[in-house]
Amino acid sequence: MTWKQTLLAATLIFSSMSFAPSVRAQTTNKGFSEFVSGAGTILYLGGGSLLPLLTDGADGGQHSLRVVDALGTSAALCYGLQQVIKSPRPDNERELDSFPSCHATTAFAVARIQSHYHPDYAILWYSGAALIGYSRIDLNRHRFIEVLAGAGLGYLVGEIELGQKRGLLLFPLIRPDGQGNTVYGLQVKAEF
Repeated sequence: MTWKQTLLAATLIFSSMSFAPSVRAQTTNKGFSEFVSGAGTILYLGGGSLLPLLTDGADGGQHSLRVVDALGTSAALCYGLQQVIKSPRPDNERELDSFPSCHATTAFAVARIQSHYHPDYAILWYSGAALIGYSRIDLNRHRFIEVLAGAGLGYLVGEIELGQKRGLLLFPLIRPDGQGNTVYGLQVKAEF
């Protein structure tokens, strides 16, 4: 799936949500949305980060690291934007961290990376990310545009991550230490 097809699919999914009636979540729907927005998001992001270790063989470690890098980078960018923009949440105007939706940002970053490594499952990854975004709207924690912006930011971070040779922020450190030993670790990129 090309990035244009993915963007079109995400736009169609989110656009269809914007035409739905604007009502508060019902008891059964609210419980489902709360699960998706809470534990479901943790399972999705954790699964997306750890699954490559189980399924991708020798490349699993590198794939997991790329997912974690995109996840961390997208979260940092999202939280930074929230601090600068200071948009009030629809359900509590005193909370000034609504734009963009970090749930959508991180979910779409993971979806982009996983879809690259496992294109046959791209629809599942993007559907999961869209469901997380929808749950934030359904719970009245974000507006449609905030979720859409978060989805776009997450997708973009994932795309940039995949275009980098060593990742955005994190990359493995494997080098000799000068005494005949090999040093293994994780290095934070310090280039700006």
